[in-house]
Amino acid sequence: MSVTVLSGIMIFGLLLLFLTVGFPIAISILLSSLFTLMLILPADTTIFTGAQRLVTEMNSFTMLAIPLFVLAGIIMNNGGIAFKLINFAKVLVGRIPGSLAHTNVVGNMLFGSIAGSSVASAAAMGRIMGPMQENSGYDRKYAAATNIASAPAGLLIPPTSILIVYSLVSGGTSIAALFMAGYIPGILWGVTTMVVAFVFAKKYKYSVSEKISWKDKVYLTLDALPSLMLIVIVIGGIVAGIFTATEGAAIAVIYSTVLAAIYKNLKLKEIPAIMKETIEITGMILLLITASGLFSLVMSYTGLPSAISEGLLSLTDNPVVILLLMNVILLAIGTFMDITPAVLIFTPIFLPIATSMGIDPIHFGIIITFNLCIGNMTPPVGSALFVGASVADIRIEKVIPILVPFFIALFIMLIIVTFIPELSLFLPNLLGLG
Repeated sequence: MSVTVLSGIMIFGLLLLFLTVGFPIAISILLSSLFTLMLILPADTTIFTGAQRLVTEMNSFTMLAIPLFVLAGIIMNNGGIAFKLINFAKVLVGRIPGSLAHTNVVGNMLFGSIAGSSVASAAAMGRIMGPMQENSGYDRKYAAATNIASAPAGLLIPPTSILIVYSLVSGGTSIAALFMAGYIPGILWGVTTMVVAFVFAKKYKYSVSEKISWKDKVYLTLDALPSLMLIVIVIGGIVAGIFTATEGAAIAVIYSTVLAAIYKNLKLKEIPAIMKETIEITGMILLLITASGLFSLVMSYTGLPSAISEGLLSLTDNPVVILLLMNVILLAIGTFMDITPAVLIFTPIFLPIATSMGIDPIHFGIIITFNLCIGNMTPPVGSALFVGASVADIRIEKVIPILVPFFIALFIMLIIVTFIPELSLFLPNLLGLG
């Protein structure tokens, strides 16, 4: 048995074993990488190489954007922004059957893109929109399912840290290009969930919201405008080349802090808790990134990506079949692995295969993110699923049947996004970022 095959069995076998017995994902990745590296290098060299890799993985200016965007999202989450975005969403979709459900979807798209977290979005929108829908006669399972299905949309719509993670692990794909590439697929995700929600609403004859006068529409839009301007300022500045993603993240922190202070929803006594939450989330993400860097090093030493690529290409050289196979694998991975470690581990494996078939790395970044976002709402470890069900105070098994039509619709949209690259590349190419 060759070293490549043995190392592949060992690294993935140990990873699965550690996860099964309950080790944290980052520790599982780290230990399986170190033990596998010992097949190739002496123990002392393995420890030295591993430690060096962990340090060098964090030595990146771009990586500073992650904790800053996390901090900005938490400040916005605690600063009363969600209510203003929900009121603006009502202006947009308030007269569609099942309007409160559609308001939830649009609210998730707007708030999720600002907070950069499907969990934060599902929690914030669920707490506000769930009781409103129930009081209006909406079935609680339907309300929870709509919230869960739309929460991951914000992971595609920038600014989103997962695309920054992909940029880091893919060898420096333009963050500005990835941000712009996420807009159309992210909006299509939201529209897809709204179509399914509309069908349910027509079937169960859910009402529309009360008509909003033009005067109130203008007021609610202007009230939400400062929050929406965060996206315009940050993304506009990055795309225009005025500042980098990291500098844009710092501006997002300053802007969100000033905005929360103006709204008087952020108190000084809350700052320590906000900083603690930021440190906890950042520490988890950075440990995953550094551990996955060592994982990638082991794979490059052993030639695993090339072996996997050759194995897939030996089955077929048809790009359509290869893309379908990768989609199926990524969907399966998303059901038991969180999105950040999945991007970190499987991008180095699948990206070389994708580029060898002529797929743009920007487009592939959206494909892998879309796949894993679906996993974010599926059992057994979908974080949006668990949070959305918990906020709605409903058992997961009761929500799953209602979620099935959303799964099917989003899978169809995944196929469309996969095989129509222009949906991802239109805006980057239009702005000269492709």
